[in-house]
Amino acid sequence: MKLMWFHLMPYTELPEDFKQKHPSVWVDIHSSLFDPKRAHLMYNDFMDELEYAADCGYDAICVNEHHSNGYGLMPSPNLIAASLARRTQDATICVMGNSLALYNPPTRVAEEFAMLDCISGGRLIASFPVGTPMDDCFAYGQNPSQLRERYLEAHDLVMRAWQDKETFAFNGRFNQQRYVNIWPRPVQQPHPPVWIPGGGSVETWQWCAQMDYVYCYLSYYGHKVGKATMDGFWAEMDRLGKDRNPYRAGFAQTVAVAESRDQALEIYRDAAEYFFGRCLHVDPRFAAPPGYTTEATMRFGLTSQVSAAAARSQARPSEMQ
Repeated sequence: MKLMWFHLMPYTELPEDFKQKHPSVWVDIHSSLFDPKRAHLMYNDFMDELEYAADCGYDAICVNEHHSNGYGLMPSPNLIAASLARRTQDATICVMGNSLALYNPPTRVAEEFAMLDCISGGRLIASFPVGTPMDDCFAYGQNPSQLRERYLEAHDLVMRAWQDKETFAFNGRFNQQRYVNIWPRPVQQPHPPVWIPGGGSVETWQWCAQMDYVYCYLSYYGHKVGKATMDGFWAEMDRLGKDRNPYRAGFAQTVAVAESRDQALEIYRDAAEYFFGRCLHVDPRFAAPPGYTTEATMRFGLTSQVSAAAARSQARPSEMQ
């Protein structure tokens, strides 16, 4: 097992009555709630925490991408990763990730990830999320029914840009480029390791198995939901004839460390209730646009993380099973 420190960089000063007075932390959260001077302090605190985690010996430090929200203040995780690459020595830097379908052209991702791999001396994990519907479909206006096709085409362009030695033309449905010839190129050959975050889509499991990518599940709602999802993942790997290599899967879990359950509640209750009650307060109209959730996922009986967040926003952390 490898242990990694994952930081969302949430806005830490949403008002106590946020859930009662505001419909959503995502997409249409009001700009009056954001104080740039306070955010200056938050960003520096967040980066101090990530650097400290690297000093403590975590195998990797992780950042990610979100837009138009108070849940995670990293519209460009590559900016944070570039600073971490210079201020850390040994820890792997996992950019979880760049949402490929949002980049025009996607070669921007190939270039910036290659830069990060060069600056860090080959310490980059490149992650490609399809992305939440709030980010992709509402903040960035992508058609949910085309999102996966756009994502897969962008992925193919990035991977070819990293590996082709000659300048080439790319003529896809969504991307047309006469000259693809990225400089710089990544240190890690043929490409940096690729991780794919997911919320339980069977197609994503199958694609990760086909590509031999690491599937990463974001678990917020306790062991029962997490176990059901990962049991489904491993059952699908068995069906596809893949071995149970533990490095096929990553699992993000909030962990509170204390001497007892009561002490953990005393120390972490306020922070947990802030996160679950305010940072995950997503209006259902943004959580599941038609066409975003795949048919296979619905047949399997799983909901996306964001749909679960919207459905469970009234629950207290101590009530989660």
